Amino acid sequence: MVGLDADHEAWTAAQSKTTAGVDGRGLDRADYRGRRHHPRPPGLFLPGIPTWSFLWRGIAPAVAEERRVIAPDLVGYGNSQRSDDFDRSVRAQTSVLADLIAEVPADEVDLVAHDIGGGVALRYAAARPEQVRKLVVSNAACFDSWPVEYVNSLGVPGVVEGWDDDEFEEHMAFLFEEGAHGEADPAFVAGMRAPWAREGGRRALARATVATNTNHTTCIDYGAITAETLCLWGGDDVLQPIENADRLADAVAGDATVVGLDDAYHWVTHDRTEAYRERLRAFLTD
Repeated sequence: MVGLDADHEAWTAAQSKTTAGVDGRGLDRADYRGRRHHPRPPGLFLPGIPTWSFLWRGIAPAVAEERRVIAPDLVGYGNSQRSDDFDRSVRAQTSVLADLIAEVPADEVDLVAHDIGGGVALRYAAARPEQVRKLVVSNAACFDSWPVEYVNSLGVPGVVEGWDDDEFEEHMAFLFEEGAHGEADPAFVAGMRAPWAREGGRRALARATVATNTNHTTCIDYGAITAETLCLWGGDDVLQPIENADRLADAVAGDATVVGLDDAYHWVTHDRTEAYRERLRAFLTD
């Protein structure tokens, strides 16, 4: 199990490889797994766009001290398969999540999710409410709150693949350095940048952005979600403002609480790592 300050290379080395199915195709998927067996419900951690499971490096290993933890790289992201021939939408990611949970196996799971990972978790919790005990969503894609204009622009054919190296670095800095509240941790920036910097990364980023589809969250029956829900939000986020968390808490059927963390933008797990970790652990173990 990696430490809370692991760099992206150590995190990658700790991942295991397995296969995920999308539309009948077998795809390579990379997972971080902490503590293989524990009587408590397992916790599954879902990242969003344009991140991977390294987003949870300061969170998931601590939770793994108390339960089984699985943090997958969504297909098309991180160290999972990123080829140019499969669907990586929220709909497809939900199918992959369902297969992963079926493999665990467990009567109930806890879901912790950020950004479009939140959209995936919400779809799953609405479709299979009996299987989700607790649900934590952070700055999540929900209702018609996404995709944001910048992400939409990256899906236009040729835009990302047309960047030269300087333009690529400028966009990575915009996303992960300027997107942080205060000074960004260099290890976080390097980790978020690394998958997109590899061969094929720019095309994979373009395919991930064009796969964003508002219909995949507007169609959710939020009233079917019975899990106890925590909207643990970066309170200063302008991309997914905290008003979305209030709307979400009102819409779900289960008990729901909104907690906004001050001095945190969209990358709340980076901006307020310790506070996020403490709130999450208290909620999951209550």
